[in-house]
Amino acid sequence: MVRSLFVLLAAAIATAIVPISAQKPAPPDLEGIWSFSTLTPVERPADVAGRPFFTDEEAVAFETRMLGGGDRDRRDGGAEVDAARGVNDYWFERGTRVSTVNGRKPSSMVIDPPDGRIPPQTPDARAKAVARAAESRAHPADGPENRSLQERCLSFNAGPPILPGPYNNYVQLLQFPGYVIVFTEMIHDARIVPLDGRPHRSSSIRQWLGDSVGRFEGDTLVIDTTNFTRKTGVRGTGEGLHLIERFTRAGADTLLYKFTVDDPATFTQPWTAVLPMTKTGDRIFEYACHEGNHALVDILRGARYQEKSGTPDPREPREPREPREPRDQ
Repeated sequence: MVRSLFVLLAAAIATAIVPISAQKPAPPDLEGIWSFSTLTPVERPADVAGRPFFTDEEAVAFETRMLGGGDRDRRDGGAEVDAARGVNDYWFERGTRVSTVNGRKPSSMVIDPPDGRIPPQTPDARAKAVARAAESRAHPADGPENRSLQERCLSFNAGPPILPGPYNNYVQLLQFPGYVIVFTEMIHDARIVPLDGRPHRSSSIRQWLGDSVGRFEGDTLVIDTTNFTRKTGVRGTGEGLHLIERFTRAGADTLLYKFTVDDPATFTQPWTAVLPMTKTGDRIFEYACHEGNHALVDILRGARYQEKSGTPDPREPREPREPREPRDQ
């Protein structure tokens, strides 16, 4: 009996022991909180057309221009412009510098096409965009569904793909056996990405963040996402969006984020962008978007008042007034 137990134990140990050469290497450590604030534009500006990198002088000039133009504490431009700057600059985290990749300063996040510009939309996609804009003008506030996802605190720049916004430009990566979690501060969205080789869900199941599955290719985490809805996307993409994201540790404090947008129904060709991220000791806080926010309720209340009173929408063009006759002095 005892001999039989030893035989079984020896067999179990032999099965468990795998030669070191055959063991799967541990995945790279991508955990941490990463900041992606940057002044680098998504598309290459016209004044540096044909040049994929800023010179040091061009970078400084561009940074100065962007910081000055976006300063909400300015008081020039009159009352209407001043009212549009209702949120103080203190609350913004756009960044103060353009990004640096391999010691150089890219003039755009888009690296493919080589001109640094997002490809043109297809004729059908342009027609749909015109129709959506017309619908929005005709029904700006029939109900909350007519307002943007941003106003409704449902979706911002958190992605996928991840792109910088005016604030909350932080993402936290957490690694577990068989899973990675991509947690963004904006809207506190969390994508739970399986790494076990499973296929995508049925195309009949559509989600606002899409259906993500992942894998490691060497030192790079690759996340493949499909099954988007028509409500979310990037630059007008629809249900056919196929997104590939790549996270590569480029240094102790640097993470290189690269993504490719492929949606033949929206763009004439795929396009790719690169966004470096910097490890930070900052904390991520809950993005409590609607708490104490009366804007959406007030927008709908104002629309109902306009309907009831017959007050014209101030955004609609008005008939020119007849000139008044001069009064006798």
